[in-house]
Amino acid sequence: QAQLVESGGGLVQPGGSLRLSCAASGSISSFNDMGWYRQAPGKERELVAEITRGGSKNYDDSVKGRFTISSDYAKSRVYLQMNNLKPGDTAVYYCKVKIQVAWGLPLNDYWGQGTQVTVSS
Repeated sequence: QAQLVESGGGLVQPGGSLRLSCAASGSISSFNDMGWYRQAPGKERELVAEITRGGSKNYDDSVKGRFTISSDYAKSRVYLQMNNLKPGDTAVYYCKVKIQVAWGLPLNDYWGQGTQVTVSS
């Protein structure tokens, strides 16, 4: 069916930047809202940023002004530019996309397997 693969994570010092990418592949009949989530050890997964197909964006208050979500529908990709990273941003970051894998089927949430972001000096 459909698969999502994240990339771009790594170790960065506070104040640094990273750019995460999420590539969708496989059977994709249609898709809409895309989002980035993160989960730190011992904590629940939380929404970081989301973007609709119409281009509307929503950010968690903790990343507003520092992170930017964008998408390229032709390439079936969603990105997260992260600037001025803080230790509190350390987490596994996941992308999520609603995908219809075949005509007549409902759109379901598909998740990537995550990419680790560690912010430490």
